[in-house]
Parts: sequence; structure tokens; C-alpha cells
Amino acid sequence: MAAALEGKTALIVEDQPAIRDLVELHLASVGFAVDTAADGTTGLRLLQERAFDLVILDVMLPGLDGVSICQRIRAGGPNAAAAVLMVTARDTEADKVRGLESGADDYIAKPFGVRELLARVTAVTRRHGRADAGPDDSAVLVRGALRIDNSRRIVTLVRPSGPETIELTRQEFDVLHQLAVRPGRVFSRSALLEAVWADDVYVTDRTVDTVISRLRRKVEQDPRDPELILTAWGVGYKLADAG
Repeated sequence: MAAALEGKTALIVEDQPAIRDLVELHLASVGFAVDTAADGTTGLRLLQERAFDLVILDVMLPGLDGVSICQRIRAGGPNAAAAVLMVTARDTEADKVRGLESGADDYIAKPFGVRELLARVTAVTRRHGRADAGPDDSAVLVRGALRIDNSRRIVTLVRPSGPETIELTRQEFDVLHQLAVRPGRVFSRSALLEAVWADDVYVTDRTVDTVISRLRRKVEQDPRDPELILTAWGVGYKLADAG
């Protein structure tokens, strides 16, 4: 595990010193260079100043909460595509969904064990490492108003006002590319999980739904009435076949 994570950088934003110090100790033990912040305002400033491979965000923070921070970094900047693990004392379904919909990659509830923490850190970091390489197809795909440049990992949306580059996370890009390679084909949630998340055991069908929801907010004119990323009820999702 340590070899795969050696040289990667992490930011821990956690207001409880004992938990912050414990997480820092164990991340450092597997090769991370670690920075920390004790409040949301400081954490956001660090995230705006430089890029990290991994961000561990407590949901409840003084100054600015973790969900708001995640939403801001996903909106653009040096950490728009960083791996984000949300941490909170609450473990309700609504809290998990809120964290994932803000752009987090995974969610862990306090109290947690060190082995579980490191397993989840390894999973989200490995997932993002795979995404860096991207799918094998390096062609530029044009699907209606979408232009998907896989080699540069850039998505452009042609709007009436002109072309606009869309900031996507690694997961969002890979899901969109997977759909775009075969427009009109319906992909089940399990097929998308297998293609984008592979052997990661810490993701569920709900993860696919939240990524699709985020994608629609970014590329659809009306996310409530999508024209590009369509739902095949009871099955999964597909990209509209413009042809």
C-alpha cells in the first residue's frame, strides 16, 4: 500500500485535534505528504492555493462546513478533480447523499477504525490514479452539443452564446466518456460501476446516480428535463443518440 501512495499529497480539514493528528500520522505512514487545517476557512484557502491528491473533509467545521467547501472546490480551481473523502459524526442516509452530491468521492462516519480509513483512502486514490490514465480511446468524440477530448480530458459544450469548457471531476468525465463512446446504448448502474470504479468495493448504485445528477447540472440546459443524459427507467442511463 505504501509504495502506491508514496509521494502523494493530502490535506486534512478537521477541527478535533486528536482525530486530525491520528489521521495525519497514518496517512504519513503510508507515504503521504500531509498538510492540515483546523477550520473550514483555512482549509478552503489552502485548497485554493495549491493542488492535493487527496482531501479529507470533516462535514461539521468552524467557519465553513465541509459540504460547502467540497462544492466550492468542485466548481473549479486546482482541486476540482482531487479525491475527496468526507468525514462526519453522523451516519444517516441523508447525510451520505448530501456529501456525495456535493462532489465527494466517498464518505466515512465517526468513529472509524484505522484499517477502514486507509482502505477507503487507498480506494479513492487508486480510482483517481486510474482516471489519470483515462480510457484507451483517445479520439475526440462529438455528440450533439458535446465535444469530448479524451486525450486532454476536456469537455466543451456548444451553447447559443458560444463554446464553453465544462469543469468535470475524474468520475464525471469517465462516466460521460463511457456513455459517449456508445451513444444510444443503455448502461446499467452495475456496468458503469464496473467500467469507472472497477474493483472498488466502497461504491454503490447510489454513487452512479449522484455522479449522473452532477453531470446533468453541468451539461443540461434544464437538469430536471435532460436532453443529453437520459434515464432508461428500471435499467440505467444512456447518452442521447444525435444520429
